[in-house]
Amino acid sequence: MVVSLLHVCKGTPAGPYILDDRPVPVITAYLFHAGGHDNPAALKASEDKSFVGSYVLGMGFTFDNTDTKGVASPIAEMHRLIAKDPRNAERIFPFIGGEEVNDSPTHAYHRYVINFGEMTEDEARQWPDLIQIVEEKVKPERTQQKRETRARFWWRFGEPTPALFRAIARVNRVLVISQVTQHIVFAFLDTGMVYSHRLYVLTLPYYNSFSVLQSQCHDIWARFFGSSLEERFMYAAADCFETFPFPSGIDTHTVLEMVGNAYYEFRAALMVRNNEGLTKTYNRFHDPGETSPDILKFRELHAAMDRAVLDAYGWTDLKPTCEFLLDYEEEDEDENALTPGPSPGAGEGRRKKKPWRYRWPDEFRDEVLARLLELNKQRAEEEAIAGQAAEATAKATGKKPARRKAMNPHDGGDDRRLLR
Repeated sequence: MVVSLLHVCKGTPAGPYILDDRPVPVITAYLFHAGGHDNPAALKASEDKSFVGSYVLGMGFTFDNTDTKGVASPIAEMHRLIAKDPRNAERIFPFIGGEEVNDSPTHAYHRYVINFGEMTEDEARQWPDLIQIVEEKVKPERTQQKRETRARFWWRFGEPTPALFRAIARVNRVLVISQVTQHIVFAFLDTGMVYSHRLYVLTLPYYNSFSVLQSQCHDIWARFFGSSLEERFMYAAADCFETFPFPSGIDTHTVLEMVGNAYYEFRAALMVRNNEGLTKTYNRFHDPGETSPDILKFRELHAAMDRAVLDAYGWTDLKPTCEFLLDYEEEDEDENALTPGPSPGAGEGRRKKKPWRYRWPDEFRDEVLARLLELNKQRAEEEAIAGQAAEATAKATGKKPARRKAMNPHDGGDDRRLLR
């Protein structure tokens, strides 16, 4: 049972204010002692760095390695087409989604996809074998689409995301996270593939950014402002990433790069060694009954990364400790269903696992959230002032702010570099 008490008064109450049995200067709408009452603002510093993957909209675009009964597999057909005309390989790309990222120890893909990008139909017909497949398997359904552009450009993806391909042309790898996931976990992927719309793609190729995003600072921010689907978390870049204030000078922060590298390489080796993907690995990470040396070391590396992130913010006064805590309590008709054993989470014959998580206590979490909200507010104000100054300068000089010309990946040359 959850009981919420609401007290209302007329006018502004005089302090001191008491929050969680301690005096505070203010109590915000979020029930924090700082950070303001408003929703966090989207920060310009994070613009054009997060993208939803491509919404293919048409199974006929894909080749899967699932064998069919007595019929050549689609992958075998793909290889036959490439052997017939090597040019076909130019428009066939690896295709990866959230399931592969979270479940495969190496984030291995098993699908490929025909991708004509933003080509015209005449340009796409320069690959007759591939356009024939799309015309036969995709066009009939796409021409029935209510959205006119999807029907008219049936040989293209439903949402081709050209901005994403332009952005990843400047980096050699990206960070991705599944939109629906049990744990908030990020992984690096090469840029030579098509990412499913079930992934968010971040053009952040360095370990320093990974350290911050994989830390508990970002985890508590995302969980506070994100949403859920059943028992799984739903990551939305607009709410979780674009508003999140990174530490200043992160691009040159060597300590974050070092700890992130150590953490990521250990995690990658651990997943391969156990033949377990991210979901199963973090299930063990958060299981109070899991005491294997590898998991204990993994928790130590996570604590070191969290410490480095807090230091990068300048919050050296914060001394975090992790505990196995429940995210929420559940009511059970069967009292034995969630009865723990000698240690929480280690019960034998348990029918359903409690939502244990190895995390910071609520009081410490609230302190970090209050500081992050205050930092978001400060950054937004600074960006607004900088924007006003830029507009004033442009008006005084009579010059309009330079606008970057959009790249068309099919305006001559070899466009494969943009996708690879």
